Amino acid sequence: MKKALALSILAAISTPALADHRIIDGMDFGPLAPLVGTWKSVDVGGVDMSPGQEGSEVGKGGPAVTPFYEVMTFEVAADATNASDQYLVALYYKQEVFRKVDDSKFHDQRGYLIYDQENQIVYNSFCVPRTTCVTAEGAAGETMILRASSRGIAESEYMTENAKTTDFIMNLSIADDTLTYSQTTSLDIYGKPFAHTDSSTLERVK
Repeated sequence: MKKALALSILAAISTPALADHRIIDGMDFGPLAPLVGTWKSVDVGGVDMSPGQEGSEVGKGGPAVTPFYEVMTFEVAADATNASDQYLVALYYKQEVFRKVDDSKFHDQRGYLIYDQENQIVYNSFCVPRTTCVTAEGAAGETMILRASSRGIAESEYMTENAKTTDFIMNLSIADDTLTYSQTTSLDIYGKPFAHTDSSTLERVK
């Protein structure tokens, strides 16, 4: 029995404790922790389907399909407490999207992925340079569905009158060094509804 106890103690000493990889700078980022770093599209890239412009091949409001590649960078931002009650930690991110046909950038997005540990909620709060900002939220996990909250869309008067965003939903999956997402931005544009969709898979590069 003494020998068995000694072997057990030796094993405990020689086996390092597993690090909690959710903790960054003393803060628990939960399922968002693996995102910190730089990510790029896999070889196949992604696909964007948006409403065509007047004079384009698909015509005004037609489905314009654009194959793309992208780069996303995530870094630790500050923590915050809302209304003396809700404690949040945030990752700042930038997303740059390029057409595969000519390498021109056609989408630039800046935002935060925000984690509420106590309530197990993740928020995606972002703006694009079309005078539109969105806050979407959903249950935290390695796979998440984030949807615009009841007051989660802000836009200029022009966009409200001409290209109104009525809803946003994003499916986000984080697995090892692979990030996959698909999203739909529901629009009211050219006098009719349009589902603006994007999907892509990225891999960590650093």
